[in-house]
Amino acid sequence: MDIFRAGHMPSRKGPADWFTGQVRIDALFNPAAPDRVQGASVTFEPGARTAWHTHPLGQTLIVTAGIGRVQHEGGAIDEIRPGDVVWFAPGERHWHGAGPDTAMTHIAIQEVLDGKVVDWLEHVTDAEYGG
Repeated sequence: MDIFRAGHMPSRKGPADWFTGQVRIDALFNPAAPDRVQGASVTFEPGARTAWHTHPLGQTLIVTAGIGRVQHEGGAIDEIRPGDVVWFAPGERHWHGAGPDTAMTHIAIQEVLDGKVVDWLEHVTDAEYGG
């Protein structure tokens, strides 16, 4: 049995190559062979969001606080709230983040395939975020 205590890894700022706005990432668990699942708590300040991206084995988001937005390519922007669970299929192009006036925190869970969990693409423009 392993217990990973809260704060066992330092918080880090979301890199500007992957995010727009202020984002904090708190790793919860990361894969160690033979494990292949990782998870993080991610907090987005108002207006902050990911860039467009895909995951080779999909991604699950569990909203824990605030009000956010999600969108998959070609779909409408959906509002997400605490308790909502969002599933993005493998290879599904999408983004997620906070609402314009409210921060949002979610737990992100994804699997590793050949050492990779995500493919980052271009930033979501203000026009795309505004819906």
